[in-house]
Amino acid sequence: MHSALVIGTGLMGTSVALALRARGVSVHLRDVDSTAVRTAAALGAGDPHDPAEAVDLAVVAVPPPLVGRVLAEAQAAGTARHYTDVASVKAEPRHDALALGCDTSCYIGGHPMAGASRSGPLTARADLFEGRTWALTPTADTDTETLNMALRLVALCGAVPVVMEASAHDRAVALVSHAPHVVASLVAMRLENAGERSVSLAGPGLRDLTRVAEADPRLWIGILSANALAVADLLEELGADLDQMIEGLRSIATTDEAKRRAGAETVERMLRKGQRGRGRISGKHGNQPEHFEVVTVTIGDQPGELARLFNDVDKAGVNIEDLRIEHATGRPTGLVHLSVAAGLAAQLSEALQPLGWRRH
Repeated sequence: MHSALVIGTGLMGTSVALALRARGVSVHLRDVDSTAVRTAAALGAGDPHDPAEAVDLAVVAVPPPLVGRVLAEAQAAGTARHYTDVASVKAEPRHDALALGCDTSCYIGGHPMAGASRSGPLTARADLFEGRTWALTPTADTDTETLNMALRLVALCGAVPVVMEASAHDRAVALVSHAPHVVASLVAMRLENAGERSVSLAGPGLRDLTRVAEADPRLWIGILSANALAVADLLEELGADLDQMIEGLRSIATTDEAKRRAGAETVERMLRKGQRGRGRISGKHGNQPEHFEVVTVTIGDQPGELARLFNDVDKAGVNIEDLRIEHATGRPTGLVHLSVAAGLAAQLSEALQPLGWRRH
């Protein structure tokens, strides 16, 4: 791939552009929001002007309801030799493309399983897709050359391709992304009118559970609208599970010993099923779950402290496999939980202590 046009310079589009630019691809940028284009260009994502001739690949990075129309317009103008998108649902954009008479032989749907709670070009990163799964959903007549071009895009972005059928993709993301987002938002809703003292007790568990609720609701109404039935079906199943859990908890609260035991068995059984389900989620960057040890250190709120910690960890010769930051409510300190390979926690702790880091 020598040239590309990215249509839509939000988080996903700008991240694609940055990744391609980092690997020597000539990238052009287009967006109805001129400010977003200028911002993406200033970040080094590409040329804010349309290409003078057809590019190798056009990447449509707009909300799902707009993909069909934008694709049709780009094809009518002869913008590229091949086309793909990065929308989080696949069946509806494909249906729209067919209805608008798009040439689906040179088009393949795509969805990188990566993102952030904040949108816009300023949140974009060239390494956003490193090691992440990237679903590709070819049509019945997608040309082999177009599939190969999409695979090249995925490779240049450092992602792992998975080819699947569009409707199967939509059912899968309803399970692993869309329904969980709704559940996180419903839990976060309970906090809106809660007392200040209650909210002050929030810990890392609640923060992790509700993190995705920070995302822009305007973006998510487009995503959920395009996959509404699959998400509704899953939430209905979840509702039945909630009813069962509620019944079990109410039984535990009774004075009838037999009901208490039965309720406890129900609750424990469901918690264990949840534990087993959680264990099926892949570990870092799509690999199988690994056992890591965690070193937790206290960090101040001064600028540059996190960078200093990373530098000191690097000096210790230990690789950070994952990390989580827990901010202390109402205090100028926080906790950084560093996940390292098994057997390295003691080595890292000993290296950090003389440098002034306090292990929690």
